[in-house]
Amino acid sequence: MDKATSTPYTDPPAWQKRILYRLIGLLTYPGLRLFNRLHITGMDKLSSLPKQNVLFVCNHQTYFADVISLLHIFCAAQWGHKRGLGLPVYLLWPKTSVVYVAAAATMQKTWIARLFTLAGAITVKRVWNEASGERLQGLDMGPTRAIAKALEKNWVITFPQGTTTPFAPGRKGTCVTIKTSRPTVVPIVLDGFSTAFDKTGLKLRKWGTPLRVTIKDPLTLDINDTNEVMLAQIMEAIEQSPGFQTMRL
Repeated sequence: MDKATSTPYTDPPAWQKRILYRLIGLLTYPGLRLFNRLHITGMDKLSSLPKQNVLFVCNHQTYFADVISLLHIFCAAQWGHKRGLGLPVYLLWPKTSVVYVAAAATMQKTWIARLFTLAGAITVKRVWNEASGERLQGLDMGPTRAIAKALEKNWVITFPQGTTTPFAPGRKGTCVTIKTSRPTVVPIVLDGFSTAFDKTGLKLRKWGTPLRVTIKDPLTLDINDTNEVMLAQIMEAIEQSPGFQTMRL
């Protein structure tokens, strides 16, 4: 498994996150609701979740549009919305107890990416063997500790595949996090974002695209299972298992 490192996580101040959520939310709302058609299934499930120690596991289609859409949905749900975003009045007092996991390299590329980091991101850096060019094997507990700390007060969004390539294999680090923190694990399936947006998720590529977000019931996972068994359940839940790939062909 790829070895990864992360910087210690510290929650940004709530006032800082509110300002950034409002700014990012106002700029991105038209791309989700006006230029494209966002359809949300299972939004009503969010109101029954705990206020912290919830881990959302999702497939990954763009660098930022995926996370942005979920932040909109979580903020709207906090205002009592159960079927859609409605008008973006929820940005007046957004839900700030949300953190997401992102690749450090991605979050350092542009000033916009750095802005997203300030809004609450756990950045993870993969470690390479400089001499051979191969990925180092083993597990660094740094990312797990950072996510565990974030889960103490937040909902955390993670992408087990760590890449926008569809049906890429998942990474076992997600299972280590689950066994360490024992969060409520909620699978989310995203569809249409790679069609509507470019790879960054910040530039519209095709208007009028149906964007689908399916929030499923929390998973029942046995922490005594092997990481391989647990990961297979997660990949099935986010519809990225080999069986779903065969269905798409």
